Amino acid sequence: MSFKRFISLLFFGAALFQGCSLVDEDLSVCGTDFSMDYQLQLVTNITTELETELSIGADIQIKGLLKDYLANVFTDYAHDVDLSFYDTEPPMNRLNHISDIMDGSETSYTLYLPGRKYRHTAVANLLDNDSVALMDDQQCQTSRLVQKAQDGVVQPHKTGLFTARQDLDVLTNVDQHFDVHLYMANAASSLVLDLSDAPNIKDLSVNVSGFATEFHISDSTYVFPEKKLVVSTTRMDDPGTHRACFVSVHFPSPPPVGSKRIIDDGGQSAGLSTVPLWGWTIYATMADGTVTESVLEMYDPLPAGHIKVLTAVVSEEGGVIPTSDSTVGVSVTLDWHSAGGYDADL
Repeated sequence: MSFKRFISLLFFGAALFQGCSLVDEDLSVCGTDFSMDYQLQLVTNITTELETELSIGADIQIKGLLKDYLANVFTDYAHDVDLSFYDTEPPMNRLNHISDIMDGSETSYTLYLPGRKYRHTAVANLLDNDSVALMDDQQCQTSRLVQKAQDGVVQPHKTGLFTARQDLDVLTNVDQHFDVHLYMANAASSLVLDLSDAPNIKDLSVNVSGFATEFHISDSTYVFPEKKLVVSTTRMDDPGTHRACFVSVHFPSPPPVGSKRIIDDGGQSAGLSTVPLWGWTIYATMADGTVTESVLEMYDPLPAGHIKVLTAVVSEEGGVIPTSDSTVGVSVTLDWHSAGGYDADL
């Protein structure tokens, strides 16, 4: 953080002290000044996942494309922050609200607020993320991040969303300092398809589903609807290798339901859900006009801050068969389009 940035934030705090007017309500009684340090904490598996799944041959070019696409997602950089200070008693109304441009991984504020107990929440990187909105934030218990769906489909998130919640006891005439750590609230998935054996495919459509639709900031809980919401993917091709990469950014998957032990390809034992949690649906349009549907079901949860990369091959008939994870459930329906209507849910 530069010296110039630090001075501007202290001046912001001084303005609150002089007028007590840069907050939502008119404070009839001014309080005490205190400092708060905000820092983004990026806890992620992206480096390990990309190096493990895309480390040889033709996949190396795809790895570079993925890194570039996700550069604004898996980063501890915050463009904007939204800070709310709530009453701790029901209905936990918002008492003060500050929006600011942070442009960094950490920053400090000197604030001047009435001495009392607060429930404090912070959200970073909302302004450039058209797929998610902060809603009902006038009260703490209803404040939440909600995905915006159009015709039942959500576009991939454009930024890494970071949030924090913290209880503050602001004391009058006492020097106080609070540290606030913000953690990532969304995740990503990528399906890499080898099309070398599928020259008759005219078009591919890929979506992913099974993730949360809302995130409640005050208690850090996700909402998982009974009907799974579809999230679209972005396609990136590497023409020299006949590979296509479909990537999406979204909320995380549900936690495991039950637990079963499996031995993976590396001989390691791991716990998986007893029911599928999330997955991809792929529609391959063939040269003769028929459509092949492939459903890939994932039993391994995808937590916030993580990415799952799955590699697969596409057969001559358009079916998708995973090559990097033997635990994936696979269902392929040939000539699917003539068998029924469109339903993208798992």
